[in-house]
Amino acid sequence: MIGSSHHLRLKRPTPNASRRCPPFKILDRCALLLLRPLSVGRFASLRFRPKNMAHHIFQLETDLQNIPEAAPKASRSFSVSEKLERYGSSALSGVEHLRLLVGKDSIADALLRHFGSLKALSRASFKELRQFLPKHKAEAVMAALSISNVVDAEHALSSPLSNAEAIYRANLDMKGFHQEVVRVVLLDAQNRCVTKVDISKGTVNESLAGPREILRPAIIHSAYAFVLVHNHPSGNTNHSEADLQLTKRVAAAAQILQINFLDHVIVGRGFFSFQEAGLL
Repeated sequence: MIGSSHHLRLKRPTPNASRRCPPFKILDRCALLLLRPLSVGRFASLRFRPKNMAHHIFQLETDLQNIPEAAPKASRSFSVSEKLERYGSSALSGVEHLRLLVGKDSIADALLRHFGSLKALSRASFKELRQFLPKHKAEAVMAALSISNVVDAEHALSSPLSNAEAIYRANLDMKGFHQEVVRVVLLDAQNRCVTKVDISKGTVNESLAGPREILRPAIIHSAYAFVLVHNHPSGNTNHSEADLQLTKRVAAAAQILQINFLDHVIVGRGFFSFQEAGLL
């Protein structure tokens, strides 16, 4: 019974027990026991080494900034043919036009290196182009580089050739000639072009023509008037003494035949008008 009574005393709570360990304290201890497994590893370091929250935020921003960005997708580059198909010829550069003509980028680049520019290439002779291109390609390049002047000349012919600039524009194709050519442009009473006749081709700096050869087309076509045009392959439009003497002789013959001789124009990088200069 003594053991029994002793057992009962151990089980019976003393009046001060609740004071020493109130119920909420017991709950707190339980909570600590539940959280104890989380206080190891990374959480333990946070528990025992508290840091400023702002430090964590700034560190996170730094880490985000250091993340390598995805490489931007490279925009697709179109071939010359695709650019022409999508956007038209106005989207192509002069070099790209040339590459389409010759068919190979390497040959087009070689032509530009040799001649220096498209403008210089446009003055190349057929023999010079044949050093780089087969016959049909050389012909195509020569035609393509002069076609714009031909188009402009044809457009100018639709209007009256009543001044030196109009005459020059109607004969822009002569800028591409490699020899000096004498041309007669026959006109009707409204100064519109009836036809153009190239009557002689000379050397690089001299043409062979006289009043008889120049006036013959005007007589054959019963032209009301005519203008005389010749080119300087060098591009220089300064007239020579031979040019001036030829102009005077043609003017005298035209007056005898009662055919109106309106002007003599030299075509080069620009133009020179004997009429505007008061030499006719």
